[in-house]
Amino acid sequence: MDSNTYIQAKNLHYNMDFCPAFWEWLDKQFEQGQVMSVDNVYIELTDSNDELSSWAKNKKYHFLPVSDIPTQDMFTEIANHVVSLINKSQADIANFLSKADPWIIAKAAAIGATVVTHEALVPDNSQKVKIPNICEQFGVEYINTYQLLFKLKAKFILGN
Repeated sequence: MDSNTYIQAKNLHYNMDFCPAFWEWLDKQFEQGQVMSVDNVYIELTDSNDELSSWAKNKKYHFLPVSDIPTQDMFTEIANHVVSLINKSQADIANFLSKADPWIIAKAAAIGATVVTHEALVPDNSQKVKIPNICEQFGVEYINTYQLLFKLKAKFILGN
């Protein structure tokens, strides 16, 4: 899961105050090995003092290390590809490579997982580097949070 999926969930549809069921569901999915993220996302999420940061700090085990050789090798391939993109902004290339984004894709490629992100595919002539474009380049499936909820048959039912 990309950082933006957690941040948008907290800020919009699944705010921790009025939709704790989403966060409980995430915990269950982590326990069942259906949902995970990487250390780099953990770092991004815990770099503030809000409720999401506190939640992430208590869920460190949900965030996988990226130090394994398959992930490192995929990251190198992804970084080399991104650096070689001639029509992209150098600032955007540097920004993409400095964030969790290439690590999420590398881990997903290494373990055969699907990336969950709210980023959208951009046309080839865009100067931006986006997760879906890099996923497509490396044959990694990607979906958004809503597709994840449908795929895993999430149900949030009000109690009495």
